[in-house]
Amino acid sequence: MKLICPKSELQKSVGIVMKAVPGKTTMPILECILLDASTNDIKFTSNDMELGIETRVQGTVLEKGMIALDAKIFSEIVRKLPDNDVTIETDEKLNTTITCEKAKFNIPGKSGEDFSYLPLIEKTDCIRVSQFTLKEIIRQTIFSIAVNENNKLMTGELFQIENNMLRVISLDGHRISIRKIPLKEECKDRKVVVPGKTLSEISKILSGELEDMVEIYLSANHILFEFDDTKVVSRLIEGEYFKIDQMLSSDYETKVKINKKEFLDCIDRATLLVKEGDKKPIIIHIQDGQMELRIDSQIGSMKEEIDIQKEGKDIMIGFNPKFLIDALKVIDDEEVSIYLMNAKAPCFIRNDSQQYIYLILPVNFNAVSR
Repeated sequence: MKLICPKSELQKSVGIVMKAVPGKTTMPILECILLDASTNDIKFTSNDMELGIETRVQGTVLEKGMIALDAKIFSEIVRKLPDNDVTIETDEKLNTTITCEKAKFNIPGKSGEDFSYLPLIEKTDCIRVSQFTLKEIIRQTIFSIAVNENNKLMTGELFQIENNMLRVISLDGHRISIRKIPLKEECKDRKVVVPGKTLSEISKILSGELEDMVEIYLSANHILFEFDDTKVVSRLIEGEYFKIDQMLSSDYETKVKINKKEFLDCIDRATLLVKEGDKKPIIIHIQDGQMELRIDSQIGSMKEEIDIQKEGKDIMIGFNPKFLIDALKVIDDEEVSIYLMNAKAPCFIRNDSQQYIYLILPVNFNAVSR
């Protein structure tokens, strides 16, 4: 095999496929990147058996062939090469020579035939969204997936298609994030749970441009994302997702409209008095036209008032400040509406069209002095 690629193209492609190279594995071949130039296209592939990525590389194939190279060494070599054309050549013993200007590296390769190919997914029923939209949906929901593996379903996000609407949901036991977008093309109703790791890696590769599209295909066990010159295939999480609709209520006793930036800045200031790992709630007291926020900790206390528009009853309620900050940070509206029932019921932050809904469970603040 012999091929020539600009260093910038190599570096971009290696950066993309490195996201699916496993940190630890019992299968050494998976610690490699597959360089496939068996056709006139050059493709790089990585696969950790949960997530697989293939990307097309701009370059010229002088001799066809394929080789698997140690991902860590290959990526480091590529990163440190001069900014010029790079020649990659292999001999029949799988020894690989990488040359760029006066730099020349020799590294051993492995047979490309031993590499685990990505599962083939039938391309029927395509879901098309812009890269910008998918990147935004992930940003606005990924923070509320569970980090630990106690419940595997909580480490993923529900992708639900119903009546040509895509609804993406994440939850961790303390809060729920929901984003909803209309699909331009007819799609049949489906629901699958996509691992959070997959979504977070895809989000790093997406260009985020409105004009660039992503095509999403589903099979019984996998999801395939195709965009630009890249394919990302991920195993789905099996199981029945939680019945979210039972947790969503449109009833409320108190509705508050508030300037998002003021509210966020105020909570942010309050957390200056909370040490890492401290579970101090922020206490919110809502009365006519005013919201008082208070926090008391070992370091000190803070109190601040914000002007609001209020409908309904006065209420005092406590929250984990981090959960409020996470939700407010990803909402792009200037004003947000908060719906509350009582001090023990979840609060809802949502817009009128319910394109986004953030449900946050309150914290018992009786232990905190009033």
